[in-house]
Amino acid sequence: MTYSIDLRERVVAFCREGGSKTEAAERFGVHRQTVYGWLKATSLKPKKHGRRKRKLDWAALQQDINKHPDKTLKERAAAFGVAVNAIWYAAHELNNSNKKNLQVRRTRR
Repeated sequence: MTYSIDLRERVVAFCREGGSKTEAAERFGVHRQTVYGWLKATSLKPKKHGRRKRKLDWAALQQDINKHPDKTLKERAAAFGVAVNAIWYAAHELNNSNKKNLQVRRTRR
């Protein structure tokens, strides 16, 4: 959860004016460890958390799936240089299933 800069400044000011860290945490409704972190920080701005850069190019994977629909996950993983689970996850997120839509005829005995 990201707290406002105003709240962070009020908590830090309270502690620097002689208030205890535990009392500040209770008064402002934050965790005590959060107060310690804000007092140690050089800047009270929240840190940006973004998506990490993925090794696998999903657009290239989609093209490969369209071009070679019968490849196995293991073959695709070797071609892209990633783990099998990475291929499975990306294909799942791209709404590609490895299930074939062939109807199987069953004979009655």
